[in-house]
Amino acid sequence: MKHGAARVATLQRMNRLLPLVLLATGCAAASKSAELPPLMFTAAEMKAPPPQVLTEDHFARDQIGGVSEPHLKEILAAPVFLEDGARLGVVPVAVRYAPDEAVPTAAVPAELVAALEESGMFDMASEISTEWPTDRGLPGLRELAARYRSEYLVLYRHRFVEDVNHNGWAAGYATIIGALFFPGQQLESNGVLEATLYDVKTGTILFTVNERIAMAESASPTTQSRRSTELQKKMLAEAAPRLAERVVQKCRRLAASRPAASAITGSP
Repeated sequence: MKHGAARVATLQRMNRLLPLVLLATGCAAASKSAELPPLMFTAAEMKAPPPQVLTEDHFARDQIGGVSEPHLKEILAAPVFLEDGARLGVVPVAVRYAPDEAVPTAAVPAELVAALEESGMFDMASEISTEWPTDRGLPGLRELAARYRSEYLVLYRHRFVEDVNHNGWAAGYATIIGALFFPGQQLESNGVLEATLYDVKTGTILFTVNERIAMAESASPTTQSRRSTELQKKMLAEAAPRLAERVVQKCRRLAASRPAASAITGSP
């Protein structure tokens, strides 16, 4: 009888512990399923080839325009560098990169010529006059370059955007004298000076540098136009040396990437 009672008591204790055992087992299983599997570096994985580099255009809707697919790949595969002993011209261009026929009053092209000639990377640098009879657009620019015997052109242009607001002096516009002389107009001008190095032989563009500048000045209604012109001249004078320095730095990088003479001529 005593042995039977002990067996019953043991079974009761096991029944009470069974839910706890099941709960612990479930938690262990859940924790195992949440763990990341260890990294496996098998021989097959180590020998697998790396993914291929994408070199083809798979977008059927892309339009190449005037450049064929073989020529496009030839241009992109060719080395980019600056020829030794080349001549360079700096020419002001209009909005669509045609020779600018306006009077060249801006001194920025002269600043570019001086900096590039002093760099020693070119046999000669010169400002180019746009008065010669040429075609419009890039054909006209290439003809100008040929007249000047220049392998490279720096195409220069600048643009400004102005905004006019009122400042505290505008309160004096209630009187006639105030409206004429008080500097209640706030002129805000944003400008960009652009220089692009154009390879005349290949028709490719080697780089473009944009030097951005912004200034503000107050003016009266009677002096607004004159102040605006003076502000633009001041911006050009301050930004021109910085633009020239950046252009020279870009040219130095192109000169440093110049391949050996044998690679250029194809000789052994």
